[in-house]
Amino acid sequence: MKLQDLDIIVTAPPAPGWGGRYWILVKVTTDTGVTGWGECYASSVGPDAMRHVIRDVFERHMLGENPENIELMFRRAYSSGFTQRPDLTVMGAFSGLEIACWDILGKDRDRPVYALLGGKMNERIRAYTYLYPLPHHDLDDFWTSPELAGESAAEMVRRGYTAVKFDPAGPYTIRGGHMPAMSDISMSVAFCKAIRDAVGDKADLLFGTHGQFNTAGAIRLGQALEPYSPLWFEEPTPPDMIEDMARVARNVRIPVATGERMTTKAEFGAVLRAGAAEILQPALGRAGGIWEMKKVAAMAEVFNAQMAPHLYAGPLEWAANIHLAASIPNLLMLESIDTPFHDQLIKGTLRVDDGFVTAPTAAGLGIDVDEDLARAHPYTGDGLHLQMQEEPCDYVNGNAFQGGAPATKG
Repeated sequence: MKLQDLDIIVTAPPAPGWGGRYWILVKVTTDTGVTGWGECYASSVGPDAMRHVIRDVFERHMLGENPENIELMFRRAYSSGFTQRPDLTVMGAFSGLEIACWDILGKDRDRPVYALLGGKMNERIRAYTYLYPLPHHDLDDFWTSPELAGESAAEMVRRGYTAVKFDPAGPYTIRGGHMPAMSDISMSVAFCKAIRDAVGDKADLLFGTHGQFNTAGAIRLGQALEPYSPLWFEEPTPPDMIEDMARVARNVRIPVATGERMTTKAEFGAVLRAGAAEILQPALGRAGGIWEMKKVAAMAEVFNAQMAPHLYAGPLEWAANIHLAASIPNLLMLESIDTPFHDQLIKGTLRVDDGFVTAPTAAGLGIDVDEDLARAHPYTGDGLHLQMQEEPCDYVNGNAFQGGAPATKG
């Protein structure tokens, strides 16, 4: 069995667009007719350029290879270009293709992917959700309203979720880490209070940031949130500032989580050695794929750290996250996005049920991709999947930042 054909589909989730501006799906077929699906979570170049990168990685390192030889193909992609260091774009391309290889191997052997990774460790996988506006909420008002966030959190708990994530702490910009405005700290405290009041001890609070603070600013913000006992303080400083993130971890009594922008064991290993985070959040469509993150999970065990796979993409990356989560002992939880389009794209083959995902039993990733639906929603914009803003933090008027891919109205 050899890898033979590649197709790339860039699909755009319809309004409001949760999961980013577009998802890059890859379809790989072998000479024996077995098809595997994967997803590339890469945002450093636009989707048109990324198509060429994905095809180059496939044709240069994978075409004609047995899909079993994942380690060999990883080493080719990681090392052949005289790099042998983490490369976000190349690894983003390889990751989606690697996920497709696992889908092929599982289908060929009529076994779910986790069965090929050491077997099933977790039957039911704890899921968490970001807080999104409810149908009656205003899409603009929601992001600066602690009261509406509390309503959304209470509804998520009613649906069975035991953890909710939110990020009211102001803008993430191209300028690197900044000192938060006092109004951003006050807003963050108000969100934590309103959500804690709404959910009590029925759910954990997951406080999200996106690497937007300098070290002192992250410490100030984190210490202000401590009375509400969040389960984690996510990526408080830029992802390449590992020693600074470790300083935050030593000075804030909230576990630090990081990883959505990291790739390969090299970067995650540096985080663990520095004591910068207790919780690792790999996005499998960027981080090197399933096998590379299985290694990272094993490394994390040695440091008594836990895994919480990240998702701000489509359901194909989510499927890969689920199989990794099912196979590891140090799983904390799994991010999920519950929208009709996510569900329809995989024809309801994987779902959150009462706050948990059940490990699938079908072969491969266990998904049935609606290829026609994916092609019917092409991306026609010119933005990246997620984008930082250029304007600095506003210390006068406050900040009402809706994220790197703001909601769109249908």
